Amino acid sequence: MLKALIELQRLKSLERTGWMLRGIAAGAESVASHSYGVAVAAMLLADELVARGVEVDIERVLRVALLHDWAEARVGDMPRTATNYFGADARRRAERAAFTDIVGSLEAGGVAEKYNALHEDYEERKSLEARLVKAADVIDLLVQTLAFERAGVRGLDEFWEGIEERHLGLDGVAGEILGEILRQLVEERQRVLKEQNTEFIIQKSE
Repeated sequence: MLKALIELQRLKSLERTGWMLRGIAAGAESVASHSYGVAVAAMLLADELVARGVEVDIERVLRVALLHDWAEARVGDMPRTATNYFGADARRRAERAAFTDIVGSLEAGGVAEKYNALHEDYEERKSLEARLVKAADVIDLLVQTLAFERAGVRGLDEFWEGIEERHLGLDGVAGEILGEILRQLVEERQRVLKEQNTEFIIQKSE
């Protein structure tokens, strides 16, 4: 267990590459910070679904959320553009192999096999729980993007393109909840940008 913990410690200081590529200063967000945001968003999504009568394995949701980016402790945080060069399949194989190696030392009680199954589920989005975590992954990305934009960062429009049309494999009540959240995020962003534009016009006229 200690070997895995020491290796996963790297995620606390591993920068999210996408922000650095867009000129945001180092220290803006680590992979571990993102994983925390995903876990919180996934828990809230799952609880909302349960409140609306949908059966969800919340323990599975939280486990998948916590381990979904563990492979990055070995392969790094590859930005979306990397997939254009490596190919989605090659990237997926590398991350699966890295994850398998990281949990390989967890021999007690079949823990490694359990974690590998959870990671594979997340990669293939077979279960509702895995799809909820992917939705939480997108939600946390957008919440962080919004936080940067509130602080005055520009040039992040690409993260919002077509976002309201994304369903991420969720339908029924889950799809409705995701749609509500994405719409609210877009509306909040529009409010923030409008407010900032108004302030800019006022300052310019003074």
